[in-house]
Amino acid sequence: MSVEQRAKKPWLPPRWVIRLAWYAHRGLYRVFGGRFGLWRPRANGWGALRLTTTGRRTGRRRSVIIGYFEDGPNLVSLAMNGWGEAEPAWWLNLQAHPDVTADLVDGQRLVHGRAALGDERSRLWARWREIDKNLDAYAARRPYDTAVVVLEPRASVPDPTQGN
Repeated sequence: MSVEQRAKKPWLPPRWVIRLAWYAHRGLYRVFGGRFGLWRPRANGWGALRLTTTGRRTGRRRSVIIGYFEDGPNLVSLAMNGWGEAEPAWWLNLQAHPDVTADLVDGQRLVHGRAALGDERSRLWARWREIDKNLDAYAARRPYDTAVVVLEPRASVPDPTQGN
């Protein structure tokens, strides 16, 4: 990325607009019983899934809708909070309790979450860059690196910490 591109920050709507969009998206998902709000990734686009984690402090189940793409059997997301400075709560929860569920258009998957590191992170970041041309500029708005999150399939044995 050139110095000129780095100096020019891409436009983001005000924080309240981003939060309102999140609430509206989640509300539509709930109102329509999960029939609206999730979609599969397209050729050069991302999809939306509903991730359910266990709260790191409360132990309660928490759900959030996040963007993803598929990398073989894995689902890949970015631990971003609308490109705000803070880490998203779902990522902090996932680090404390990595066995989570992902609801997709075609059903639920039991997955294990982790951060991609090294060459894997570079490869997956480059894939996200193909999807979002402003990725590096958005990431530069944050004070630290944005984690690339890999959700790997896990055995279908119920996790007692997830609750039912």
